[in-house]
This record gives sequence, structure tokens and C-alpha cells, in this order.
Amino acid sequence: MMDLINSFTQWGAGTFGGGWPVIWALLRIVPLMVVTLLAVAYLTFVERKVIGWMQGRLGPNRVGPAGLLQPISDVLKLLTKEIITPSRADKPLYYLGPMMVLVPAFAVWAVIPFGKDIVIAHVDAALLYVMSIASIGVYGVILAGWASNSKYAFFGAMRAAGQMISYEIAMGFAIIVVLMVSNSLDFHTIVAGQQAGMFAGMGINMLSWNWLPLFPMFVVYLISGVAETNRHPFDVVEGESEIVAGHMIEYSGMGFALFFLAEYINMYVIAALTSLLFLGGWDAPFAFLSFIPGPIWMLLKMSAVIFFFLWIRATFPRYRYDQIMRLGWKVFIPVCLVWLLVVGIWLQIPALNIWAQ
Repeated sequence: MMDLINSFTQWGAGTFGGGWPVIWALLRIVPLMVVTLLAVAYLTFVERKVIGWMQGRLGPNRVGPAGLLQPISDVLKLLTKEIITPSRADKPLYYLGPMMVLVPAFAVWAVIPFGKDIVIAHVDAALLYVMSIASIGVYGVILAGWASNSKYAFFGAMRAAGQMISYEIAMGFAIIVVLMVSNSLDFHTIVAGQQAGMFAGMGINMLSWNWLPLFPMFVVYLISGVAETNRHPFDVVEGESEIVAGHMIEYSGMGFALFFLAEYINMYVIAALTSLLFLGGWDAPFAFLSFIPGPIWMLLKMSAVIFFFLWIRATFPRYRYDQIMRLGWKVFIPVCLVWLLVVGIWLQIPALNIWAQ
């Protein structure tokens, strides 16, 4: 596969000269964007079907065979809706808000690998890049809430800012613990570290992944990911019974669609990061299943994490805002600090260090 790609890049460099790097970048980025958009569209369909099944309903079943064209119908509806701008809105910032939320969600995918050599840009500090870019999205939410000149939008933006920053701290601590045991910011090295160990030598790869020795961090990261994406039961940012649609209340048509799109792309991002950091990335759970290509395992793990997102949406009621803040500051952050200390001591005892290379 790599020989074919190298031959193609050599041909492109010889044919297009100095313009080839831009063309080659577009050839990798555009298909990824198209696939991401289709994946988001059909994630909404799967979400409605799964939750319908859990609640004893059919879900979408009218548009197209088995309702499969419902996402296309929804996209066309949003594309044809009128974009209404509030007369007192700060228009430049009002239009900038949705773009500031969406662009970081797309930019993160530049360094997320789906296999050993399947990545747009192989960056040594990929995890640092992801953390830096992903944290920008909250500014778009704040801009949208403030520029809309609506108290409901502003309340929603303030809730979003407080919630996202609070849970970013817990996620950051969980990532630091993974860095401590991996000694690298490179996803390839992090995944390779999970493919070694006593259980991997016995052919039970899944017991060598970080989710087992770092189980508290795995739970904290997964639940913080739900809160970070403002998904149910942490969706007080757009609590319909209190502040309607939160920071999105004054947006319609494509403006609203961009926020919606960014939320679902971020679900995929959290699923991909959880798979890479804790679930072995593209590694097979058992050695005898290694004949199945790595990208398939990566997608299966991402699907399992996303199913968890949908499952808790159908199971739990929405938390109050004070409960969400209490969980983040009084439970998750202390747990992270304690486990950070435990892993630090664990690494210093050679007889117990399971990560020693």
C-alpha cells in the first residue's frame, strides 16, 4: 500500500512540480471532509433509530426505504431555510461564531490516524495539536451567545464556557496519565505501547490496553467527553425547558446547521481519541483476529463509544447545572489527581511497572 502511495506522490511531484504539495493535501482532505459529513448525517439517523428502539418506537421510517433518506431530507430542509439575522446582533461576530465552532472540529482530523500509516499528517506532537485545536471551539460558542444580543443565548454561552472549561481540566489530567505511561505525544507510539505486555504476549491484546490499568482515567475521560460535547445528560447549555436552544437560539438555516454539525463531529473526535488513548487504536482485541485490517477495528471501537453516547441519552434525565459543576470539580478532578499520584508511584517501582520497555 505504501509503495503504491509513494509511487503516486513521485508521479505527482514530477507532473505538477511546486503545486503538488497543495494538490496532494487537497486529495487527502476533501475525501475526509465528504466522509465526515456523510457520517454525521447518518449518525443522526442511527441516533434516532437506536433511541426509538430503546423506547419501543420505530424511529424515522417514512422518507426513502426504511427511512434511509431522512438525513438527506433534513439537510435539504436546513439548506433551504431562510437565514434570519437579529436586527441588534453584532453581525461580524454573529457570522463568525458558527465557523469558529466548526473549523476546529474539522482541523483535528488532520492528525488522527486510522491505521499504522493511514493519517493525513504524521505529527510527533499530535496529541498536543489535538488538545490545542479542540479547545478553540468554546470561543465560537461564547461569540455566538454574545453577538446574538439575546439573554437566553448569552446564558447558554456562559453555561457552555463554564462546563467545557471545567471538563477540559479533567480530560487534560486523564491525557497526562496516558502520556506518563506512553512517554510520547505521538498517537502511533501510544498505540504501539498498548500492543506490548504480558497479556499481549498471551494473545489477549485487549487486556494490555490502557483502559484496564488506567480504568478510573478511562471512565473520567469518557464521561468528560460527553460533557465536553454538550450531549445529554449534560446538555444544559441548550436546556429546552429553561433557555430553549441556548447559544443557538437566534440561528436558523445553515447557521444552526453548522453548530449541529460541529457537535456531531466532536462526538466522532471524542470516540476516536478514546479508542487511541485507551482502547488500543487499530489493534485487534485478540491475536487470532489480527488478520482483520486495523482501520476496521478502529471504526468498530469508535462505533462502540458512540453507542455509549446514545445509550446514556436514552437512559438518564438531564442534570441540573450545579450537579454538573459538582461532578466536574468535586469528583472528577480529585479522582484524577489521586490516580495521577498512584500511577506516578507505580511507575517508580520497577517490580510493578508494567509499562517498562
